[in-house]
Amino acid sequence: MKPQPSPLRKRRVHSWPVRICHWINLLAMIGMVMSGWGIYNADPIFSFTFPQSTTLGGWLGGNIAWHLAVMWLLAANALFYVLWGMFSGHFRRDFYPFSPRSVWRDTVRALTFKLPHKLGQYNAVQKLMYSGVLLLGVLLLLSGLSIWKPVQFSGLVWLFGGFDIARYVHFFAMSGVMLFVIIHVLMVLLVPKTFVAMLTGGKKISTEESADE
Repeated sequence: MKPQPSPLRKRRVHSWPVRICHWINLLAMIGMVMSGWGIYNADPIFSFTFPQSTTLGGWLGGNIAWHLAVMWLLAANALFYVLWGMFSGHFRRDFYPFSPRSVWRDTVRALTFKLPHKLGQYNAVQKLMYSGVLLLGVLLLLSGLSIWKPVQFSGLVWLFGGFDIARYVHFFAMSGVMLFVIIHVLMVLLVPKTFVAMLTGGKKISTEESADE
C-alpha cells in the first residue's frame, strides 16, 4: 500500500513573534528618530536642522535620555527577532535565496504593475530590502556605539575612520532605514490587506506556501 500523505499543517501568514516585533519596532524607531533629530540639531553636520516640533526630549539632555532609553527597547526587540528568525527558519525560508536576476525581474514587474502579491510570500525585491535593512541595523548599532562611547569603543571609531565619519555613517544609515519605511508604507497602501495580516496574523495557509513559523 502506498503511504498516505501527512495532512497539511496550517499556520498564520504572520506569526505572533513577527507581529509583536514589528509593532514594537515601529514605536521604538519613532522614538529613536525623533530623539536623534534633537541630538543632531545640537551639532548639525549639514546646513539644515529639523523642526523642534519633530524632536523628542525638549533639550539636548532630554534628547539623549530618550535616545538611550528607547535604544535598549530597540536592542532587546532586535535581539529577540534575530534569534527567533535564525532558530525558527524564518530568515532562511522567507528572506533567501534571491539573486540579482530575480531582483531585476521583480523590479521590472513592480514598475509595470505586473508583480503578483500573495500574503506570506516575499518577492525578490522584498527579500533584498529586508536583508538590507537588517544590515543597516548592524551599521547603526556599530556607528551609534562609536558616537556614544568614542573612548571605550575607540577601535570602532578607528574602523569608521574617525568620530566625524562615524556620525555621517550613522546619519546615512538612518536615512536608509527611513527610505525603507517610506517604501514599506507605500507598498502597504497599494496592498491594504497586508496591514490587516500584520494586525491579526491573517488567514491560515498550508505549509506548502511560504509563511512565518
